[in-house]
Amino acid sequence: MSDLERARAPTDSGRNAELPALYLSHGAPLFAVDAGETGPALTRWGQEVQARFPHLRGVVVMSPHWMPRSPKVMTGPQPATWHDFGGFPPALYALRYPAAGAPALAETVLARLRAAGIAAEGDAERPFDHGAWVPLMHLFPDARLPVVQVALPSSAGPAEVYAMGAALQGLRSEGVLVVGSGSMTHNLAEFFGGANEPLPYVTEFSRWIEDAVQRRDWPALLDYRRQAPHAERAHPSEDHFLPLFFALGAAGPEAQAHYLSREVRYGALAMDAFALRSAA
Repeated sequence: MSDLERARAPTDSGRNAELPALYLSHGAPLFAVDAGETGPALTRWGQEVQARFPHLRGVVVMSPHWMPRSPKVMTGPQPATWHDFGGFPPALYALRYPAAGAPALAETVLARLRAAGIAAEGDAERPFDHGAWVPLMHLFPDARLPVVQVALPSSAGPAEVYAMGAALQGLRSEGVLVVGSGSMTHNLAEFFGGANEPLPYVTEFSRWIEDAVQRRDWPALLDYRRQAPHAERAHPSEDHFLPLFFALGAAGPEAQAHYLSREVRYGALAMDAFALRSAA
């Protein structure tokens, strides 16, 4: 059975079945119109998860493009699509992702974060940034599911982000898909360098992370900055890596990763995407 087939095969699709958690790399904004291999893989998986989990009722996503000082949760009923980038082709700025917000789900997210000792606040004006809407255009192109975005606090490290995801783990049995949207590697200087082939360090870092996730070596992952090869080159700042820990926390300590994509774009952007579900 392939990685994609395993990722498509939850053990139970009943009303109380736990949805997987999902980690995905959203790459550059051009991913919206230049899907590569990863975009179609996300679309196929999105179709399968909707078919296998008919109680799927919403998405909660963390993006590194919303980094206030303290935890925040989008609470508006109809968030706008924010083109929070510059210098790209005009077609990109014409795109909209018209998913509704979910104020009731947002209040549930706030309540569970607060119950875990995380002092989160609502934000009714927050739009969808491209770390949320670009991958969701591939994952759920019909924008039928309501979406709540969760901020990545600027002071948080891996353990704090993991705790945020863990606080929301129970949502997975309530029809909510929890998503961490980041980038497996994110060195923008090398992205603009225009390499055609994957740079060796990109592959070495990505496969070290995959091995650690598959072994459930949480101490090594939480200490990736010291232990993973080329960590500082892969992430000169760690904002785009931290949503991984949001997905891991939501999945729980016994989850297994089933890969949807190991693509590398522009030589330096690893587009790893994987579903995390119970090993049982």
